[in-house]
Amino acid sequence: MAKIHPQTQRIPTCSSSYMTSEKESFTIWMKSLVFHGNGCTVFDSNGEIVYRIDNYNTKSSNEVYLMDLQGKVLFSIRRKKLSIFGHWDIYRWSGSQMKKWFQARKNCNILGGDMACQVILGRDKAKSIGYRILGLTGKLEFKITDNRGELVAEVKPKQLSSGLMLGDDVLTLVVEPQIDHSIIMALVTVYGLMTDKI
Repeated sequence: MAKIHPQTQRIPTCSSSYMTSEKESFTIWMKSLVFHGNGCTVFDSNGEIVYRIDNYNTKSSNEVYLMDLQGKVLFSIRRKKLSIFGHWDIYRWSGSQMKKWFQARKNCNILGGDMACQVILGRDKAKSIGYRILGLTGKLEFKITDNRGELVAEVKPKQLSSGLMLGDDVLTLVVEPQIDHSIIMALVTVYGLMTDKI
């Protein structure tokens, strides 16, 4: 029987296997592969599963794992419990050890509407923003830009070539060339946690 729990086996430290020279499109299905579980499953353009998140029976957990198809943990995302507006630490796994990679903080808009998230590289809050996530409060439609304001990825509702829109739980993720899509998926996971969708 296949293992469905997270494993912390060694993964390559070089992210070249998660980077392509062309724009890449993924399908995010906001369902877990585990029966009665919460999370999401990510397919590449060939329909192959490349990432998964399984929260089992807990939605909006304080810690989730982004895994590949084999259950190897690539990132773990932890919510800081004492943060007023929302603060998540993103750790990258290398073998059986994890290293803090990013810190994400939600910027609240009291009047609703737009929601932004700042993602800071490393532990130093004084460093420039690594990424910025811009979306609408309560929705999983958003854009990710780098610290220069250039678009690196976009998540939007999945639409078939016939024009038919699929349900709210099926999304398209488009990642620009030369961008590590495993990091983008970690950011998508953080945003899903911020909007209580994962």
